[in-house]
Amino acid sequence: MAVRFRLARYGTKKKPFYRIVVADSIYPRDGRFIENVGTYDPLREPAVITLDKEKIKEWFKKGAKPTKTVENIFKKQGILNELTL
Repeated sequence: MAVRFRLARYGTKKKPFYRIVVADSIYPRDGRFIENVGTYDPLREPAVITLDKEKIKEWFKKGAKPTKTVENIFKKQGILNELTL
């Protein structure tokens, strides 16, 4: 079971809103997930990102890996820097 941090798309056509979720890699993008750990709204200026840092740290300890996009979001928020210390 490969657990990953990934984006799940919500919202309407041409107005996306994303949830950052922890999901098994075999499930589809908007399908079943284990836990919701944050949100990402790219349409606002600047983009609005909310994260539950405690949940994210717990899942990193359990071995969850982020996708490239989620890794970039975590870098912008400084979460990856906190985990490597």
